[in-house]
Amino acid sequence: MALSVVPKWMGPVTEWKKQLDMIHSGGYNMIHFVPMQKRGSSDSPYSISNQLAFADDLFNSKDVKKSDKEKLAIVESTLRRIQKDYGILCLSDVVWNHTSDTSPFLLEHPEAGYNLHNSPHIVPAYELDTAFIELSVNMEEAGLPRNITSERDVDIIMSYAAKHTIPALKLYEYLVLNVTEQKETFKKALLEKIKCDPRKYLGRRDLGHLSLKEQADILSEDAVKNGSPGKRFNKSVDLSHALSFVLALNGIHTIDTVGGQEDKLVEKYGHILDEYNLPYYKIYDENVSAAISNIKSRLSYTRLDQNGPKFGEITKSSPIVESYFTRLQDKDNKHPPGSMQLANNGWIWNADPMNDFAGPNSQAYLRREVIIWGDCVKLRYGKSPKENPWLWNHMREYTEQVANMFQGIRIDNCHSTPIPVAEYLLDAARKIQPDLYVLAELFTGSPDTDNLFVSRLGIHSLIREAMQAWDTHELSRLVHRHGGKPVGSMDEDMTWRCVPYEREEYDQVYYIPVSHGSMPRALFMDCTHDNETPFQKRLAEDTLPNAAIVAFSDCATGSVKGYDEIYPRLLDIVGEHRHYSTKNTKYAGIVEVKSKLQKLHLDMSIQGYTEVHVHQENDYLLVHRQSPGSQEGYLLISRTAFPNASTGISPIRLRKTQATFVLGASLKIDGHKVVDETILSGLPSHVETIPSPDFEHYEDEKGSYTLVVLPQSFTPGSIYVLKTSIGDVYKNAREIIRTMDDAVVKDLDLLDCNVALYRCESEEMDATGGDGVYNVSGYGKFVYAGLQGFMSALTPIIINNDLGHPVCNNLREGKWMLDYVVNRLERQHEQYPHLKPLSDWFNSRFDVVKQMPDFLVPKYFAMTIQTAYDKIYTHALACMSPLVQNGDQFLKQLALCSVQMYGQVPSAGLHPTKSGPCLAAGLPHFTTGAFRTWGRDVFISLRGLLLVTGQFGAAKNHIVSFGSSLKHGLIPNLLDAVRVPRYNARDAAWFFMQAIQDYYNMAPDGPSILTTKVLRRFPKDDRFVPVEEGYQYASTIGEIMQEILQRHAQGIHFREYNAGEAIDRQMKDQGFNIDIDVDWETGVLVGGNEFNCGTWMDKMGESERAHNKGFPGTSRDGAPIEITGLLKSALRFVLELYKKKEFAWTSVQVNGKALSYQHWNDLLQKNFERIYYVPKDPSEDHAYDIDPRIVHRRGIYKDVWKAAKPYTEYQLRCNFPVAMTVAPELFDEEHAAECLRFTKNILVGPLGMSTLDPADREYHPYYFNSDDSDDFLVAKGRNYHQGPEWIWPLGYYLRSVYIFNAMPPQSIARILRAHREEIATNPWRGLAELTNKNGEKCWDSCDTQAWSASTLLDLLQGMIEGA
Repeated sequence: MALSVVPKWMGPVTEWKKQLDMIHSGGYNMIHFVPMQKRGSSDSPYSISNQLAFADDLFNSKDVKKSDKEKLAIVESTLRRIQKDYGILCLSDVVWNHTSDTSPFLLEHPEAGYNLHNSPHIVPAYELDTAFIELSVNMEEAGLPRNITSERDVDIIMSYAAKHTIPALKLYEYLVLNVTEQKETFKKALLEKIKCDPRKYLGRRDLGHLSLKEQADILSEDAVKNGSPGKRFNKSVDLSHALSFVLALNGIHTIDTVGGQEDKLVEKYGHILDEYNLPYYKIYDENVSAAISNIKSRLSYTRLDQNGPKFGEITKSSPIVESYFTRLQDKDNKHPPGSMQLANNGWIWNADPMNDFAGPNSQAYLRREVIIWGDCVKLRYGKSPKENPWLWNHMREYTEQVANMFQGIRIDNCHSTPIPVAEYLLDAARKIQPDLYVLAELFTGSPDTDNLFVSRLGIHSLIREAMQAWDTHELSRLVHRHGGKPVGSMDEDMTWRCVPYEREEYDQVYYIPVSHGSMPRALFMDCTHDNETPFQKRLAEDTLPNAAIVAFSDCATGSVKGYDEIYPRLLDIVGEHRHYSTKNTKYAGIVEVKSKLQKLHLDMSIQGYTEVHVHQENDYLLVHRQSPGSQEGYLLISRTAFPNASTGISPIRLRKTQATFVLGASLKIDGHKVVDETILSGLPSHVETIPSPDFEHYEDEKGSYTLVVLPQSFTPGSIYVLKTSIGDVYKNAREIIRTMDDAVVKDLDLLDCNVALYRCESEEMDATGGDGVYNVSGYGKFVYAGLQGFMSALTPIIINNDLGHPVCNNLREGKWMLDYVVNRLERQHEQYPHLKPLSDWFNSRFDVVKQMPDFLVPKYFAMTIQTAYDKIYTHALACMSPLVQNGDQFLKQLALCSVQMYGQVPSAGLHPTKSGPCLAAGLPHFTTGAFRTWGRDVFISLRGLLLVTGQFGAAKNHIVSFGSSLKHGLIPNLLDAVRVPRYNARDAAWFFMQAIQDYYNMAPDGPSILTTKVLRRFPKDDRFVPVEEGYQYASTIGEIMQEILQRHAQGIHFREYNAGEAIDRQMKDQGFNIDIDVDWETGVLVGGNEFNCGTWMDKMGESERAHNKGFPGTSRDGAPIEITGLLKSALRFVLELYKKKEFAWTSVQVNGKALSYQHWNDLLQKNFERIYYVPKDPSEDHAYDIDPRIVHRRGIYKDVWKAAKPYTEYQLRCNFPVAMTVAPELFDEEHAAECLRFTKNILVGPLGMSTLDPADREYHPYYFNSDDSDDFLVAKGRNYHQGPEWIWPLGYYLRSVYIFNAMPPQSIARILRAHREEIATNPWRGLAELTNKNGEKCWDSCDTQAWSASTLLDLLQGMIEGA
């Protein structure tokens, strides 16, 4: 609670006692002294002439004769006494940016300022400034009026200046080349045959097509050199470069062959120079235009404006416009010319505080943009003490002296202080006073820039001003911003955690996460020495409510001497010479009631009343400050006093809150003139005591409330302070809500957790027959019906303490959200009986929350949800593998994606007649019906989501179900609960085989999978039969594996069942034909055609308008590299099983002959590199099966082999890492590592991998399924896999990197940083299906995809366990 005082108005320090007594009685605990040092000729405390000595008027007639050292001791003793006798701390301004224009040290050290010698760039500005001073002297000769009485006079003067004064200066000469002089020099060089070399330009292909501007740009870059900006025509030209260039432009190879073309060349050179000068003339014109405009505006303001200083007649001492420069005399000629002409300091509207407006990169002085302080010279520090050692040392001594005497400093004009300078000086101050309180005047106009200053300098508080508010609403905004955290804030209770402490001082400490930077703390002042008073800006009666509103703010507060006494006007800190009144002012103005408010402010701060609720209605402003621990508080009801303000307020209802009266007061102004003009004193006034308002108690549909009835005497300028309490409701609420016994969740399995935590809208509606997710007006639908949906909405609210969020509004307005949570769980009891204890727990806790006042409901609802969420989240992890339980947060978040994806909905499953859980491919698009469970998606996801997490039963159920559906030797693309599955995936069977291998190796009962019996859905002849006719025979999984290998070996050829629009309205007729054969020269599987897409890159063209309907975006017919790798892995696996006597077969039958698995395996091993690798060195092409004519990238692996369109073989895509991961033995280790490193910068994006090389002509990285253009390549999202970045391949890529040691583990960790951030912030708490280019969100993507999380779980498991 600081009070600003101006020492020169207090008299000698030996006579301060009465003033200090009054300050103490007003309840202030800090005094802010404006600078007490010796002032310059202007008498402004902020224009200091001697930083190391104190002003004479601080001393009586005896002490003023003493030495500076003795005076220093007197002031220091006074300040120590203030602290000891009154318990009041002292704070002083430090002025680092400027010094008085009469500072003696400037004569010895003019380098301390920006002068014409060390800052020659300001010479043009100085000449302009001088010209206007001279014009001011010679007004009569120019026929101009000295007395400005109208805007017409201003126009006459400025018209003359624009036509005569400014043009006569020829300031453009500081910017341009002297063309005439340069042409003469150039011609002389031609004649003298100066050495040059046109050949260095003759080699340019575009030489003959360069525009004149391009020619000038080249000359500028190669030949023009800048000189001192303080000299006219300071630029020069390197003749050798200029000659070379101009001769080359004219096709002349040597200077010896110019042969009489000199004049032509000189003319050409002149044209180039004119072009070079052109933009500089434009800069000159812009600068002059700005200068004229700014001078005119300033002239009007200073001579005519009603609120201006009205300078009067124009003279040399009061020129047309204030001088920007201090002109000193160097009588002994000790300094270089120009040293004594120094730039004055000032400020600029909306200037970038990080830019030095007097520096070489600024034209502010020339453009007259600086609002100048004519009595202050701007100090020039440079970047370090080495650049201006005397100045840095002098200002350090000054700062140390202040720090030694005062407990705090206020950095004046902080926004114009170079940060390195402030850091240096503050470091010096803190060595003297380690606990120095640092306050700053900082007006950057940018919260981010404010934060930069605050964090770099360690500023404790920033000055903020209540008197800046122009109405009650704006005042309420300032209190919202600076007054404290909102009532019901969630941050501490929701984010702080008690954790064990490693050292001995404490058993536990709070862990406080820093999620984002907070707003800098304020020193919120009801009025400063720079503000107009309430009597000037509002009504004098507003003095009391304005002060009370500030006092109710949870931050440092302050005022200025005279505010409490109702001074009528802002005092002129320069021209005012009267002293403060020394009469006892305890009862003057609002002093007595202000003291009570100050004590209350201090009590609330000490007792932890940190939360504030602000409500404004017309001229009423209510501030309710509460303790988050007890919810007890104080309510300020204020009625402000702005002229012509609307009035009236709705009934003040305090819901479920008791209130008692503390004080009531109303300020009355008894006259609008001070009684004694010879001293500084306030308006005649008194404060009336207002009796307590009436408290009436009522009840309505929302419960009980207290109505506060204001009396007629509560006029503008009045305040009430009430003490509030919500009774015992709060007492045990937090403990009750924060407690959940283990018994509530101990019986939950992971399917129960899926229901409790997740289920997107389509799943919830499928499961319940119509109920969806919760929908909030102004926000939208939650992503899940379960607790994750609520937590995803609440988490940013908690982090940002955003109590104005629509979710919080919904909670305050009614209890619908609470009822939704309970009712939803209760509806699940029949199918999920283990959820009953959870719904009972919610019921009991929400009963407590419903008793809370409305403003606390969001906090306690969020706390309840968080308690349950954390408990179930932890329980779900406890149901998983030790790897997950002991993993880091990222691994656990990935593992929880298995709970998202593995759930039960009636329309999908793993059996046509038995309802059961199954994996969804992704949410929210692939969740129900036939599109929930996909063959390849399941078996790419099964390892990570189910095996790594320890959900072996679920994994086995999927293997068995898909095994039962085997038909044509293929696994379905779409399972459709094995009702009408679709067999159009060439890769699904091989991911299925890989999943069997993974189960064998990872599950506790792994080998048993091979002998597991599976009832077959379809007969052996591959006919489609209804469900009731299926399941007539059984096979073991081992037999199914053999069947897959055998059917592929003999060739697969069929047409899809029910081919046509019934199963696919987009596909052309040929696309329904499925063909797969083995190329027995190499062992690879070759299949597909141009009209189907049998791999995961399965987007079919759909646009009739663009004519791409039926044309796959990425057919990948031939032998896709990942299928070859998966085939090799399967062959390796069965060979290993045979050796263990766990697999009965050693071969397949091909054309009536047995072909061994060993032979097939060896064929692939022998041929893989030859047919897929594209060598880096073209000389090695003969050893590989490539067509050099269509090779685009080298050192890579082809995407497919034997494609119908050969160029597609060489397209660099993200599929090769799948083969590298499952069959690393196929790859030359050096080739593989080089390929992985090479493709990192080409394909790897922030989250996923590009599906196509960005250099490819078909690359289109933005997927919009709704695109209805006529572009064949992208319409209706045909480019789904032609550039967008998919996440799941990245897992295989990083596994390959790890396997082949292509990068260190640290590089892998760096790549995964983005995924850690994404899964923690994505509302779906998963990883998306895909992104557009460079990780941009794809709005048509699934927000969380099974295989995206799964392949990263695979990676982490492999890196942790070495698998």
